[in-house]
Amino acid sequence: MSGDLSSVIVGGIVFAVFLIVSTFILIITRYKKCPSDKILVIYGKVKKETSAKCIHGGAAFVVPLIQSHQYLDLTPMSIEVNLTNALSKQNIRVDVPSRFTVGISTDHGIMEKAAERLLGLKHHDIIELSKDILFGQLRLVIATMDIEEINTDRDKFLDNVSKNVEAELNKIGLKLINVNVTDIRDESKYIEALGKEAAAKAINDAKVSVAERDRDGSIGEAEANQDKKIQVAEAETLADTGVAEAESRKRISVAAANAEAVNGENLSKIKIAESESERNTKQAQAENRALAAQRIAVAEAEKKGYDARKIAEEARASMEKMTQKADIIVAAEIEKEKIVIAAEAEAERIRRIAQGNADAKLKQMQAEALGLFQILEKKADGFRQLVNAAGNSSDMAIKLLLAEQMTDLLGIQAQAVKDLNIDQVTVWSNGNEKGDSSVSGHVHDLFSVLPPLQDILTMKGMGLPEFLAKTVKKEQEDLEVEKPKPTGNQDKK
Repeated sequence: MSGDLSSVIVGGIVFAVFLIVSTFILIITRYKKCPSDKILVIYGKVKKETSAKCIHGGAAFVVPLIQSHQYLDLTPMSIEVNLTNALSKQNIRVDVPSRFTVGISTDHGIMEKAAERLLGLKHHDIIELSKDILFGQLRLVIATMDIEEINTDRDKFLDNVSKNVEAELNKIGLKLINVNVTDIRDESKYIEALGKEAAAKAINDAKVSVAERDRDGSIGEAEANQDKKIQVAEAETLADTGVAEAESRKRISVAAANAEAVNGENLSKIKIAESESERNTKQAQAENRALAAQRIAVAEAEKKGYDARKIAEEARASMEKMTQKADIIVAAEIEKEKIVIAAEAEAERIRRIAQGNADAKLKQMQAEALGLFQILEKKADGFRQLVNAAGNSSDMAIKLLLAEQMTDLLGIQAQAVKDLNIDQVTVWSNGNEKGDSSVSGHVHDLFSVLPPLQDILTMKGMGLPEFLAKTVKKEQEDLEVEKPKPTGNQDKK
């Protein structure tokens, strides 16, 4: 019994360990870390106000079954936009070849838009979508500026392009990183003419500047020679004075340095002695602390060992108590299960016997009903054929049936009255109108019952056989004839 309990406990422990390991593995596999160059998009069952949860540079747990995840790449995309025939504010068409660097934004509110509109798109598709926006906004900016502004004030041009493009790219979750306009050309050579004009002006200004620089150079050279001679003389005077002062400072510095060296040596010896004393003191204190710590550690180890032995003894006693209790409870539970199983088996046996008896009775009754139905069906077929043979006349069919059974009926009637003396038979009844109580009178009374019966059958849509109907009609006529006529006195009354 204890072996079975141990097997159950071991199985429970194994199942618990398996469940814990499975849960741990599930948590590890569903805990997703987001790299710094990507955005983790969690979609499915998230907050009501957002369609997806976006995380950059962190980690999150993706709930199984109700959530899933994908990554958005933050790698910048370089897009070449060769805009041609763009109409400027002066209605001059220009070509503006440029290159834009864009990427998915990490700003909150914008990267959620990227998750809604760019998740699942390939790198090429995102570039094509961005290119359409860049072409449109670049044309719009050129249409609001003059050629001179575009050509000379590149900072303003790039600033306008950045503002317009940035706003539109943010709508799909992108941001503008850099704009580089390589060259600007126009079909009328207006920019080229402006360039030539500027070049000529620059050349002339350069020539003037060269001449001015030559003049300034000659004047400067003469002034420089004059200053050179003055400075050489002053330098030689200062050099002699400096040599004498340097010699004096050298002797003073050497004496001071010797004195400071002696003083430093003495101070060093004092500090060395103090350091040795302090080292010995601290070493002694450290040895004392180490010895005390060792003794404390030994005491604590002995105390922990005692506590561990105490806990182990208590656990062993509790285990023995639980084992004894489990043996008793398990035996009682097994006996209880045996009783329940035996009772259920007996109930099932009784139920099956009752079910078998009921099924047998049902089969018997179904067979009897089927046989009776077949008998009645055959009788109905025979009567139907008899009616057809009688020319579809039900009355004639009944007559034929009566005629066929008449011999048997008469035999039965003769057998019933063969020992009776008809002359001595008296019929007890209410009597008819004539006061006749004989058998013939009784037969007459029976026929008098037929007219009301005929009326009842007529109301039901049926009728008596034809020969009985004729008999009823004759009987009614006889009754009409036999009724006494009213007298005059009766009329007066």
